[in-house]
Amino acid sequence: MRHSASTVVVLAGPAPAEVLAAVGRSMNVALIRPENPAADDSDGLRAAADALQRAGRATSPYALVPADPLAAVAASWRAMWDVSRQAGPDAFEQDAARAVTAWRAGLFEWPDYYLVLATEPTGADDHGPDFHLGPLRAVRPNRVAFAAAAQPAQQAAGVLQALGSLRHGPWWPGLDEVMESARRFYPGRLAEGQAALATDPDLWQTRQRPAAGPGGSPPPESSI
Repeated sequence: MRHSASTVVVLAGPAPAEVLAAVGRSMNVALIRPENPAADDSDGLRAAADALQRAGRATSPYALVPADPLAAVAASWRAMWDVSRQAGPDAFEQDAARAVTAWRAGLFEWPDYYLVLATEPTGADDHGPDFHLGPLRAVRPNRVAFAAAAQPAQQAAGVLQALGSLRHGPWWPGLDEVMESARRFYPGRLAEGQAALATDPDLWQTRQRPAAGPGGSPPPESSI
């Protein structure tokens, strides 16, 4: 578990520049952008890991990192289930092994939360199953938040609302356990979860009052 002054949140997936700019103007949010990846860091793992380390030194209530050390894992897991490509599990296994090795070596640690930004309440798009809303959310539902909106201004407001509504829950298991869960996760279960997100606003707007506390426990809900 983290012992930092800020609640560290990874914003999973691409986010429009105007959304990041709007969120970064909040006095309670430190936006920790990654540096440009080095030539031998094609999947951006080390750049994301460095951003997470800097986020851990932030002093604002929230440190938002628009970079994910598991981005390559998420992409290859999604490709593995793309029936039109029939990519197979090899790329996923390679990316998973690299991520687990980096995690065990202390290159990065879990953020307090993941926040998935989507344009639809279900999180559905044209790219197939989502790793973060699927196997990752399955192992720790309260550690994966969700914000959905179509327009950048609404997306920025959704991100800030989600940050103020984070729910306390058990800490992450080992990354190797998460990868094993991802191997067994069937995307049909994700479709069921997405339907629940669409029909239950409390699931995707996270309206529950958060638990107070530093680091892994979000501060009291307030205007961010």
